[in-house]
Amino acid sequence: MATDPLIKALRNTRFHPVMDMISGNARPHILDLSSSNPNIESVDLNDEFAFSNFITNSIKNAGCDYGIGGYGEDRIIYTRSDVFGTARSIHLGVDIWTEAGSPVYCPLEGTVHSFADNNNHGDYGPTIILEHKVDQYTFYTLYGHLSRTSLSGLRKGLLIKTGVQFAALGAYDENVHWPPHLHFQLMRDLGDKTGDYPGVCARSEQDFYLQNCPDPNLILQVSVLE
Repeated sequence: MATDPLIKALRNTRFHPVMDMISGNARPHILDLSSSNPNIESVDLNDEFAFSNFITNSIKNAGCDYGIGGYGEDRIIYTRSDVFGTARSIHLGVDIWTEAGSPVYCPLEGTVHSFADNNNHGDYGPTIILEHKVDQYTFYTLYGHLSRTSLSGLRKGLLIKTGVQFAALGAYDENVHWPPHLHFQLMRDLGDKTGDYPGVCARSEQDFYLQNCPDPNLILQVSVLE
């Protein structure tokens, strides 16, 4: 089968780390939020503080510095929010779990496509979508669960250079009751979406969405996810 041209172009591109810990000696812990993780079965997912403690303690008990993972994962955690309904469970991005206020950098020169504060319970909270080109191919990156100050001064079409900090992670109350983390997602086509794009899909739709949202580790290039 012929190699997907966008995937090939991304694999041949050097990206700036999206967050500091990715490029340093920080130790990552792959967080499994699917039903196959027996440790999550005892967590009351409707208790937001219990879920936050689960995330924090999972990273700490593994002797690691931050949490990461989730692409293509069939998660059970979305039952705690009406945003996802009963069918949506396939996670389309990679989550990087770390401290609120941590800086977020532009991986490749691009422009601001759109932004919004998606402040429904369990949603992204403050969100930025960037538009990029590699070779002749256009693609988009989405950054969810940001601080509200990350949206200040933005405008559609604003150029952001490679390696420039353009956002920071939001605190618990800013990112609509999630433990601080970055939801990072890669998309080929946004359709008519602005400031938002599904980060979770139904199992019945996963073929379409996983094809439109390739593995974000093509950009993150975190070895434990390869």
